[in-house]
Amino acid sequence: MATNSTDSIERIVTEAAPSPSGHYVQATAWSDLVFISGQLPVRPDGSHTADLVFEDQARQALANLLAVLAAAGSDPGLVLKVTAYITGVEHWPTFNRVFADAFADARPARAVVPVPALHHGYLIEIEAIAGRRLKDEEP
Repeated sequence: MATNSTDSIERIVTEAAPSPSGHYVQATAWSDLVFISGQLPVRPDGSHTADLVFEDQARQALANLLAVLAAAGSDPGLVLKVTAYITGVEHWPTFNRVFADAFADARPARAVVPVPALHHGYLIEIEAIAGRRLKDEEP
């Protein structure tokens, strides 16, 4: 991970989430803001979960997002906005439940966008914007 600076973009990379398959990084940070790339429900080792039910895919995508968030020096309580893309409104109640489990008392702003399809046949993709405490700040 690069050093903190208010005048440079830090690229966040962790082995606790799957490596990107395109020309992007898991997240970028600038000062105290973190922008997490869309996380599909791919396991950290790169194996696919497209054959699993929506709930299992949602839990994996959220686990990936939370792993990248931790690598950036943040946590669920500092998430400002989440956007989730799901392949059908019938998944909305399950997503609400799994999301509440993952975020507990944190209630970030959120958009859930129904889409017709996602890459590799996945049922969900999640991205987020978060804050983080800089090294010289008290928690």
